[in-house]
Amino acid sequence: MPTPINLKEHPAAELHAQLAALGVTPALARRLQSSVLRHGKLPEAKTDTSPRLWARVRAASVIPRLTLLDKVVSPRDGFAKYLFRGDGPEPFETVRIPLLHRPADPKYIVCVSSQVGCALGCVFCRTGQLGFRRNLAAWEMVDQVIQVRDDSPHPVRGVVFMGMGEPLLNYDAVMRAARVMAESSGLAIAAKAITISTVGVVPGIRRYTTERQPYRLVVSLTAADAAQRRGLLPVEKLYPLTDLMTALRERQAAVGGRITLAWTMIAGVNTRPADAAQLAALVGDLPVKLDLLDVNDPDGHYRPPDAAELNRFRDALTAELGVPVARRYSGGADIGAACGLLAGRGRLTGA
Repeated sequence: MPTPINLKEHPAAELHAQLAALGVTPALARRLQSSVLRHGKLPEAKTDTSPRLWARVRAASVIPRLTLLDKVVSPRDGFAKYLFRGDGPEPFETVRIPLLHRPADPKYIVCVSSQVGCALGCVFCRTGQLGFRRNLAAWEMVDQVIQVRDDSPHPVRGVVFMGMGEPLLNYDAVMRAARVMAESSGLAIAAKAITISTVGVVPGIRRYTTERQPYRLVVSLTAADAAQRRGLLPVEKLYPLTDLMTALRERQAAVGGRITLAWTMIAGVNTRPADAAQLAALVGDLPVKLDLLDVNDPDGHYRPPDAAELNRFRDALTAELGVPVARRYSGGADIGAACGLLAGRGRLTGA
């Protein structure tokens, strides 16, 4: 018996290819995708279709749905954390990020998980402490956005692949999910409002560049000294800074613009003037912009810089780099929803 076609798993062109033998045209595939992703069901039969066609599609397909295990909303900043279960037994988390500062344009960003656990073991990340469990399927990533959207009073206008897992180690599924999210007959989220984050998986970055993927790319750097980076981000052992910077220069030459680097700030570790000087030396003339994020560690091993240390570091960055520097707010820390805190847990699973 053939495997049922998962109607949340594929871009419209793939749906057409799989359903063409049943009489589905490209236009009907787009209508099918839109109905499934926006309403959770097949379209109604119209004058250009027949109930028999949709009966054939129904018999050959499935419309899966994640199981919501838990949801908690921060009373401090309104971030929401969802705990889901999909094709496997292991739960994973999704975060709804509120952007409500413009009363005329309230909206949300969804922080999506791409894996359960993570193999890369960044020392300040709880997801990394889990180790790798499994890759999520494209439909599981798409459905995270669907369920958050359906639960929200304002529209979802962006997606960041910054939840559990390393997206470029689940490359094919992540790109398929992003494409479904961006298609006009899919979730209709602008490609430029979809961000893929990586800690520096060089082969994935090179493939991303070669394929001219239209989504934003953010590279978590966190240290400009190779030995220090190995201690914080073990991925440095596999893909050294020299190789990473070469891949980023190749990317900038191919697509232009500034390369976005993320820097997780750890007091007394990577927020000294010397760290700014090392970063400037590493970057050289490569056009970049830098996102600063506070480390989150409820165990107290690592802490973010205080105001004085932060100001000294930002002054040093301005003097040494002379590039755009933004401090990014990592919300939801009080409910375990901030960057580095996702561990597949919720109130119902013992967190």
